[in-house]
Amino acid sequence: MKNRVLVAVFVAVVLALPAFAQQAGSTSQDQPAASQTTQTAPAAPASTDQAASSAQTTSSQTVGATGKQPLQAETHEGFWGKMNPFARKKYVQRQTQPIRDRVNELDELTADNTKAIKDVDTRAQQGIQLASAKASEADQHAIDAGNKAQAAQQTATQANTRLTNVEQVVGNIDQYKATTQTEIRFRPGQSVLSENAKTALDDMATPLKNQRGYIIEVQGFSSGHGQAAIATSQKMADSVVRYLVLNHDVPVYRIYVVGMGNAPVPSAGTDDAKTKRTSGGRVEISLLKNDLEQLSASSTTPDQAPAK
Repeated sequence: MKNRVLVAVFVAVVLALPAFAQQAGSTSQDQPAASQTTQTAPAAPASTDQAASSAQTTSSQTVGATGKQPLQAETHEGFWGKMNPFARKKYVQRQTQPIRDRVNELDELTADNTKAIKDVDTRAQQGIQLASAKASEADQHAIDAGNKAQAAQQTATQANTRLTNVEQVVGNIDQYKATTQTEIRFRPGQSVLSENAKTALDDMATPLKNQRGYIIEVQGFSSGHGQAAIATSQKMADSVVRYLVLNHDVPVYRIYVVGMGNAPVPSAGTDDAKTKRTSGGRVEISLLKNDLEQLSASSTTPDQAPAK
């Protein structure tokens, strides 16, 4: 009977030890803060300012990323040490709950930081793309401006060249140069054009169609003396003018006619002092041009035909 009682007491003591150890462990968690306060209470700060600054420094150093104080490690090991083989589920949950809360807070903070970083990166990419588009647009505007400036320079150069040509033409507007000379022979006492004479006039007058800046000088010469020779030479010159006006539409105001009669003319290859008189009837036709036609040709563009 006594052995049974001893065994029962021993079993009761063994079952009571875990509960006692748990209670002692929970009590030891509440006591460190008070013990630390009691131990640090006698050391008073030298001054109020120093205390405030030290407290501010300590608080700034101990605050974590979540804005809370770090978890304090358990210094009291209890009856069973760091591991209680008879710990209950609620005890374990109570011990690990602060850790889980901090881990969850850190996960939320990490997610918020990741989202903020993504937002900043997205805005940065949009800003870079917008800046690149603006730079490309500015480059295109610069290229267009350069092309327009080059076109304006070319236009100014062409205008300057044309103005120079116009000044030169205006300065030489009354300066005519002989380009073609044709001589028509007549039989004595006649003023009718022969077929050879008409062919020669056709060859000279056909290229003059739609041209400007030219005049035709017609001089008639006849043998004989006095007014009779002048009248005969005038009739021969008039027949040439009539043929040019009627058959080639040469304007009358471009033709200058004069009957020279038997006026002496300089001999070819001799000095001006040595002259000879005309034998028979003849008409000299001289085509004279100035620079007006050259100016008209230079001012005509490929897609613009010359004015008629």
